[in-house]
Amino acid sequence: MKIRVQIKGNKIYSPILDKMLPLSPEEEIRQEFICNLINNHGYNLAQIGQEIEDTNTNEYIDILIYRSRIDKEKKINPSIIIVIECKSDYISIDTASFKEGYNFAASNSAKIFIATNKKETKVYHIEDSIYSKLKELKSFPNADVIVDNKKLFNFLESYQSYSRDDFSRLLFKCHNIIRNNDKLSPESAFDEISKILFMKIRFERDNRKERLIFSESNLKEKGETFKQINPNRPLFQILFDQTKEYFKGESLFDINEELRIRETSFFQIVKELEQYNLSDISDDIKGIAFEQFLGRTFRGELGQFFTPRTIVNFMTEVIDPQEGELICDPCCGSGGFLIKAFEYIRSNIENEVHKEKEKLKKKLSGIKLVEYYKKLDSEFDLKNQRGRLYHFSHKCIYGTDANPRMARTAKMNMIMHGDGHGGVHHNDGLLNVNGIFDGRFDVILTNPPFGARVDKSVRVTLEDVPHIENIREWKNEYGEDYEEKVINSLKSWAEQDNGKNKPKGKAITELFSTGKFSTLTEVLFIERCLNLLKPGGRMGIVLPEGVLNNTNLQKIRDFVESRAKIILITSIPQDVFIASGATVKPSLLFFKKFTESEAKEWKRILKKATSEIFEKYAEQVKPIEEKLALRGKEAPSAKEKKELRRELQVLKEKIEIEIKAKVKKDFDYEIPIAEVEKAGISSTGAEIENELIPLCKEFTEYRRNNHLWDNKFDTISYEVMEDGKMFRIPTVGEPQEIYG
Repeated sequence: MKIRVQIKGNKIYSPILDKMLPLSPEEEIRQEFICNLINNHGYNLAQIGQEIEDTNTNEYIDILIYRSRIDKEKKINPSIIIVIECKSDYISIDTASFKEGYNFAASNSAKIFIATNKKETKVYHIEDSIYSKLKELKSFPNADVIVDNKKLFNFLESYQSYSRDDFSRLLFKCHNIIRNNDKLSPESAFDEISKILFMKIRFERDNRKERLIFSESNLKEKGETFKQINPNRPLFQILFDQTKEYFKGESLFDINEELRIRETSFFQIVKELEQYNLSDISDDIKGIAFEQFLGRTFRGELGQFFTPRTIVNFMTEVIDPQEGELICDPCCGSGGFLIKAFEYIRSNIENEVHKEKEKLKKKLSGIKLVEYYKKLDSEFDLKNQRGRLYHFSHKCIYGTDANPRMARTAKMNMIMHGDGHGGVHHNDGLLNVNGIFDGRFDVILTNPPFGARVDKSVRVTLEDVPHIENIREWKNEYGEDYEEKVINSLKSWAEQDNGKNKPKGKAITELFSTGKFSTLTEVLFIERCLNLLKPGGRMGIVLPEGVLNNTNLQKIRDFVESRAKIILITSIPQDVFIASGATVKPSLLFFKKFTESEAKEWKRILKKATSEIFEKYAEQVKPIEEKLALRGKEAPSAKEKKELRRELQVLKEKIEIEIKAKVKKDFDYEIPIAEVEKAGISSTGAEIENELIPLCKEFTEYRRNNHLWDNKFDTISYEVMEDGKMFRIPTVGEPQEIYG
């Protein structure tokens, strides 16, 4: 018989203790887990213990599972098979948080330790008494497993948790099933794997409470209902139809898209995936393994789309994105920078909410505390449009990529890591698109393609202009000037030129000031990113080593220094990008676009320097210009003109150099330059020492001491009113009531 959590007033019922207990967030999680053990895993109340005192520490252990009822009654410790610790959802699952439970489990010879909060559950096999050597498992056993030593041994051997490499290998195995059975290309096989992964994600989300696994039996059981609707359609296609409907608003799949594999291939892959819950694998393991899989699958053709994680982490932490800021990667590839920014800010929100819960815990208890905890938890509910995480993921993260498969992969990758995928588009990163246009962003993090050139024949076409059916909605979303900045500007560039036999549209290189000096992709993207930033916005970008020191590109550096401050230059070894197929030694550059006052100050200094230097050389320049202006008999000969022009050119170059030197002196600021020999990854992709970690700490201290990011970021506090309502109080804007 199934049991359920029973709450009455400030009390919650414990079926194990057969009494009402004070209601708290931890107790509610504990009772929910006990119900899961009974209802879904075959355990019975008679073999489960709750709130058992550890006589060595006087601490209480949340839940113990004995091999049998008799062992529990006799308190035979060696027969304790499973120890379970339950914590509030804001407490991370790590060895520090669950140290008492680990130690108790090890000292009592338990085989399995489970750590759970409301958001995730981790299962560990205890091999010896040193808890640091625990091995994570993919799931915990059903009741019939622990009563049989052979079954338990096989379970512990077979259900070791996937490491990053294990998961990557599994994806390759599934990939090969499709290639061998269905004879698809590597890229097409990847597309089918992606569809199945999303089917699995959708299934596990819908069945999270029942903890149903993505297995052939469960799919067929669930699918029978849908077979009645369309008995002539294969079950696996019906299940994919459900997935398309589930992600309907995300533009992940075309409405007519099908699974392009045999049903036997589909269920072979389901069999490989059914051993674990994809949603339970940590984002770090899942995300990095997914990128490893992508990188090896598309090596060569798409290697440039994958920025190594050590670089992504360093650049994000240096830039320090904040909640409420708009973030963009105009060359997002697989979405690495956007994912890290999402995780970075989500972690900051979690820390703030955790602090707020600690304050409430000191003031309240019982059902009131649970009620406010639920309100705060709603900040992380991506279905709650009033929540902080929803607002950030749906309103603040944007990316685009010119490769359609990578744009779609970025969307998929971001969903696998949490969310924030709605602002990702398939589009030329040099052109504006919905939500991505000049002057809009606080933060740019990007690794643009470099080493190639944008051909001057590549022009803006009408296909580059966003459809205008939803123009009113977009104006509400992005501001009244959206139509002018995006729709009208692109339409004007894409219009037919006057005259016969002339090409349509404006050349993309003509959209950029730097296009006059260079058509290199990295050069155009430097300007593009600066254009995208608001005044005072920050940028981290991967560029070829010395791009701003190359004498052939001096005008590019001049352009950058007229628009932004160079905050940090970090040279990294070429080895870091070799695993991704790159052959150019890279640098990591960080800029801060001028604020309005800095832009005015730079122009004032430039004007003053220009006036002073021109005046200094006026007596030398004026006679030459006057001689060159003479006409008729008084005009100099061709040979004399050539010599005069040469003299004038030398003077002008000298004037230009002195103006730059004067501006640099009067608009002086420090530019930290660092070089690291080891950046956490070798040329083969192996993990090595990472000198970027201490460098980041050093720069963060330097940045704070020098107030480099001097913008005032919004901060949020919470307040409980006398009538019991809870409000979120931002630094800027109106207070908002929190709904649980």
